Amino acid sequence: MSDKMVDVMLHIDETLKQDELESVRDDILKLNGVLSAGYHNDKPHLMIIEYNPDDINSSDFLETVKNKGIHAELVGL
Repeated sequence: MSDKMVDVMLHIDETLKQDELESVRDDILKLNGVLSAGYHNDKPHLMIIEYNPDDINSSDFLETVKNKGIHAELVGL
C-alpha cells in the first residue's frame, strides 16, 4: 500500500437518522483502501472519506450508498 491518500466529500441527499448514517459510514469503512470516514452532527448530509486512490475508486463510495437505496454525489476537496 502506498502512502498516497486523498479526501472526498460525499453529499447525501436524504435526511438520515443517526443509526442510518452510522451504517453508511461503517459500510464505507469496510472497503479496502479507506482510511477514515466521518460526519458531523451539525452537517449530517456531508461525509468526508479519506482513501488511497491506488486501492479504491471514489465511484465505489457512490455504489455502496446506492446499494442502500440512498442518493448521493461526490464533491472533490
